[in-house]
Amino acid sequence: MSLRITEIPITIIGIEDDGFHLLVKGQINGLDANFLIDTGASRSVFDQTGILAYIGEVDFEDNEKLSTGLGTNSMPSQVTNIQSIAFGDLIVSDYTAIAIDLKHVSASYEKLGLPQIDGILGGDLLKRFRCVINYRTRKMKFYS
Repeated sequence: MSLRITEIPITIIGIEDDGFHLLVKGQINGLDANFLIDTGASRSVFDQTGILAYIGEVDFEDNEKLSTGLGTNSMPSQVTNIQSIAFGDLIVSDYTAIAIDLKHVSASYEKLGLPQIDGILGGDLLKRFRCVINYRTRKMKFYS
């Protein structure tokens, strides 16, 4: 069995001369989406309001676990299912997604004139697909 490698471009954005954020384009249920790559995030997450544009009106289930990070010790989160998330030709089907309030992230990006963030690509998918980020070539590889 050989590994399939999917390589996609990343965008490195300077944040007020104080650091960098990594963005990658993907798709949620076939619609274009912008993802912030966060190697320190344990899970990939989506904005609980913004995700509705991709999955329609759904009833979220409350997540029993509190999400931590993003400047807070704990925040309520909800669970929903996303039919597909794609990065290049890599497709993740039937993804159990965590939705949280990402308004503060969206507001910060908007204030800086940066693209809207539709999701945060976190450790669960980065580890699952043994992702490698190459800053020099501005590419990220997924191994499946």
